[in-house]
Amino acid sequence: MLILLPPSEGKATAGEGPRLDTAALTLPELAPARARAVAALTELCGGPEDTALEVLGLSAGQSEALKRNLDLATAPTLRAADLYTGVLYDRLGLPDLLDSPNADRTRESVLVFSGLWGVVGPTDPLPPYRLSMGVKLPPLGGLGAFWRRAMAAPLGALAEDRLLVDCRSATYAAAFKPTGPTAERTVAVRVLRERVVDGTARRSVVSHMAKATRGDIARALLAERVEAATPEELVAALRDLGHTVELPPATRPGTARVMDVVVRD
Repeated sequence: MLILLPPSEGKATAGEGPRLDTAALTLPELAPARARAVAALTELCGGPEDTALEVLGLSAGQSEALKRNLDLATAPTLRAADLYTGVLYDRLGLPDLLDSPNADRTRESVLVFSGLWGVVGPTDPLPPYRLSMGVKLPPLGGLGAFWRRAMAAPLGALAEDRLLVDCRSATYAAAFKPTGPTAERTVAVRVLRERVVDGTARRSVVSHMAKATRGDIARALLAERVEAATPEELVAALRDLGHTVELPPATRPGTARVMDVVVRD
């Protein structure tokens, strides 16, 4: 099983580890693409501040992020598990899992997508940075398309014969789109809030709740050592753990399934 996660917008701002070594990150085949992304980001952030802030989608009050982006080569690093913060990561609790008997499983099963690194593992040492997958970074262009080209072969090989539990947002899902049999083993996690209004159950998507619930689902799969090879086995395992989940039929052959996790008020 592979659990695919987005990064967090908020991140820790300082580490204590060694300097960045892009070849030491998960999928070292991505080192050339990572070097290109770092060079492009460094050039942008070393230029006019207003331009860099606009391209990165940041406000004037977030200019400190530009300095961190300029220090990528020399800044102390920290594990991805400690770098990423926010609702999903608070509920997932990667540091705790990495200090538990489930450490090996966590290292082998979790992939975090990144606008700067493509994809990383939870123990990969990273410097603090700020770059969303939704950015069009000169001269690379849209990062979703840039990483989709770079990652298709190595990540496709890693995902072969494994169930993919996709907790990514649409922005990060653009960087890797499983195809063929791999797509048929992919389950995109959608979270629906169910409320009874005037005696009728109504469902809606709530983004904050979705992040928390995806963190809960990912933690349950790791902490409970769930073994599932198919979408149907995944649903059965989560139901056994007390989650309300539904698996609509695939829309057509060769496409990912959508698993609805229903959270009731």
